[in-house]
Amino acid sequence: MKVLLHTCCAPCATHCIEVLRGLEHEPCLFFSNANIYPAEEFNKRLHEVIRLAKITDVPIIIDEPDHQGWLKNVAAGLEDEPEKGRRCNACFHYALQRTYTRMLLEGMDAITTTLSVSPHKSSETLSQIGRELAQERYLEINFKKEDGFKRSIELSNRYNLYRQSYCGCEFSRRI
Repeated sequence: MKVLLHTCCAPCATHCIEVLRGLEHEPCLFFSNANIYPAEEFNKRLHEVIRLAKITDVPIIIDEPDHQGWLKNVAAGLEDEPEKGRRCNACFHYALQRTYTRMLLEGMDAITTTLSVSPHKSSETLSQIGRELAQERYLEINFKKEDGFKRSIELSNRYNLYRQSYCGCEFSRRI
């Protein structure tokens, strides 16, 4: 099965690639992260995802970033929401909708997201949004299970990947 893997960053993708391949799926990374701010941070993360794609021999598709569109269509009115609040859910919906649309365009079989490897993200919420958008074509995989986050850190260290200190948007930055 060809799976389009919404990829938030290289460190999170490491373990997800292993799991998908272990399930005999063919992952393709989809870097779609209009939320990431500032542009320098976006470029660092993109560079690392491209590097990971080469290391692991996994194809990659890069979505056109549109941070201003994301601010207007996703974050507007939700700027003061706490982490794990309505802004995050709107952001997840935005990212998974773009992933699902691209999966259809590319003729792939299913989607899933690296976001579920994070201990800061609700796998249940991600699965609910994924099922709503893609029905049976959303692979409900909680990548943090069985020490998935710990494994992602091990692999990130092995590959010497840049690990960010915040989710991505300017509203999640700890200054």
